[in-house]
Amino acid sequence: MFKEIIIKLINCYQKISALKPPVCRFYPTCSEYMKQAVKKYGVIKGGWLGIKRICRCHPLNPGGYDPVP
Repeated sequence: MFKEIIIKLINCYQKISALKPPVCRFYPTCSEYMKQAVKKYGVIKGGWLGIKRICRCHPLNPGGYDPVP
């Protein structure tokens, strides 16, 4: 149940962020990565993977293709 709430929150964020120009350096985007990780691994491990990914998303990182492990 908590997993579905997190995924719905991410979906809401994605709808709101679609109104702004894309800035994520990675594919899939950080929010999509988080959603996939939570679906695959659950809230704890998937959330941790998503947080680590967001921390890597900065101007000094070249980005690129980075799928959920």
